[in-house]
Amino acid sequence: MNFSVKENASLLALFLRLIDSIIIITSGMLCFYLLEPIKYFPSYTGYLPEKYLTVIVLGFIFSAWWFPAFNLYQSWRGSNISTEIRALLLGWSCSLLGVLAFIFFTKTATDFSRHWLFLWFVSSFILLTILRVTLRWLLKKVRNNGYNLRSIVLVGGGDLSLQVAKKIQKASWLGLKIQGIFTDTPSRNKDLPTLGNINQVLAYINKNDIDQVWITLPLKEMEQIEQLCKQLHSTVVDVKLVPDIASLRLLNYSTTQLEGMPIINMSVSPMSNTNRLLKWIEDKVLSLLILLIISPLLCIIALAVKLTSPGPIFYKQERIGSNGKKFQMLKFRSMPVESDDKLEWGQANKKQKTTIGSFLRKTSLDELPQFINVLKGDMSIVGPRPERTVFVNKFKHEIDSYMQKHLVHAGITGWAQANGWRGDSCLKTRIDYDLFYVENWSLLFDFKIIWMTLFKGFNHGDKT
Repeated sequence: MNFSVKENASLLALFLRLIDSIIIITSGMLCFYLLEPIKYFPSYTGYLPEKYLTVIVLGFIFSAWWFPAFNLYQSWRGSNISTEIRALLLGWSCSLLGVLAFIFFTKTATDFSRHWLFLWFVSSFILLTILRVTLRWLLKKVRNNGYNLRSIVLVGGGDLSLQVAKKIQKASWLGLKIQGIFTDTPSRNKDLPTLGNINQVLAYINKNDIDQVWITLPLKEMEQIEQLCKQLHSTVVDVKLVPDIASLRLLNYSTTQLEGMPIINMSVSPMSNTNRLLKWIEDKVLSLLILLIISPLLCIIALAVKLTSPGPIFYKQERIGSNGKKFQMLKFRSMPVESDDKLEWGQANKKQKTTIGSFLRKTSLDELPQFINVLKGDMSIVGPRPERTVFVNKFKHEIDSYMQKHLVHAGITGWAQANGWRGDSCLKTRIDYDLFYVENWSLLFDFKIIWMTLFKGFNHGDKT
């Protein structure tokens, strides 16, 4: 069993390499023939012009180099199809970049049709994607019928082992069959047999056909995990460690590598690379557009504030934003100048207001200048509401994971406010909503919050 499964995996990888090569070469040729009636290609003998044939062969050679570099021929059992397609796109893009580099350095760019290169890239990627989707579908059918299975054992009888077993049993298409559990304590999983104590794992593997060992021991048992791994080095089974991090509150956790050393990102901001750029564009474009639209209203409110109460038009208040940075948040002044001397969280509605201040607060019109903060880069339109420095220093010691909401820009409105959690509402619940937003951010999620806010208003009562 152990030998045949790995032999099948090798044959499958070899088959995939062969079909990939055929797709890349034939799609290049077919794209040429498709464009030939409408393009002025050079005359040729044989199947293709020599230069086009050379470039197609180079594309095949570069793909043979880059595809393995992106692990396209490893086992993707258990991984998401989007992850594999992303790796495929990167591998094929690098291959075509190699072709373009060859064309550039040989100064033959004018000899090739740009339409052909583009069509070759797109058609090959589509066909390569269809191949992998089809292969996954076929393997799912085969595994659901009890074929191409891999035998595994779990080491550890705690809650994590129970969760892993349930997920594997639920996802039958993975082709993983759990033979049993090794544990030094009574297992809570009554559906799987206990095969023995942890020190009996090696003896069992030597006598039975086992493909994988999944270690689900808690991290505090690192010494035992290390000892078990050393014992399993004398076998040919695959060993997988499932970190016991379920009890930790994590945000956007993922795994990366540093010079081959695995690293677990336990709490990281989702605003990185492309996401940061998308969020920046969203904020700049929308805030500028909104400010242009509401500029007459801003002028009217500014005049009303100035005429009804002595003092400045804007009220500036120090808040904590992204990465713990301080900034001056703008509002239309709705209170007398001296009324904000006493710092009390959640008591803003009890403070004295100017003649127009009550109306501005009730309608949240005093919040409109914060679009200037967004345009300056201090805030986002959507994000966790910022707090004053003194309250941040207080709450970060009282509320679990409070500071993690500062992994993203503070917002004029947020997921908590859109769901009615404003003002004197439960702060812990608001933080839970904020952390959900941080972990699940997307442009679509932002637009959903903006849409909800349009009907519920901006942060009524959220005046600290």
